[in-house]
Amino acid sequence: MAIDLPTDPATEAWTLLSRIMMARKGHMLETAAAFELSPPQMWALRHLEPGTPLPMSALAELLHCDNSNVTGIVDRLESRGLVERRPAAHDRRVKHLIVTEAGARVREEVGARMNQPPPGFENLTPDEQRRLATLLRKVAG
Repeated sequence: MAIDLPTDPATEAWTLLSRIMMARKGHMLETAAAFELSPPQMWALRHLEPGTPLPMSALAELLHCDNSNVTGIVDRLESRGLVERRPAAHDRRVKHLIVTEAGARVREEVGARMNQPPPGFENLTPDEQRRLATLLRKVAG
């Protein structure tokens, strides 16, 4: 059964984007499982930039979760050798997360899989794809 689309263009566009994203949920779960990661672990790893330490509290903000939840996520990533915790130079109570070489490789492979366009994008010409990307950058800010 088809869902009726709203009549105003902004709501219609958002509804269609939401539909595309929800259709990709299985792809996201399959990608995480292929690397033996939970979805939160995968998203945490994707938010960490190799060579750029990130405080655990900042990762919690990026993941929209409580600091205590990040501890468990990071524990599992650290036990697999994908990230390391290091005390911040300015305050040893603050723990920075560092992506290891192994973590950087997994992060890159996960990103390559997650960044594959979903079915339907091949229906757009290269010019239409560029225009869509331009419009979405404008929306994303």
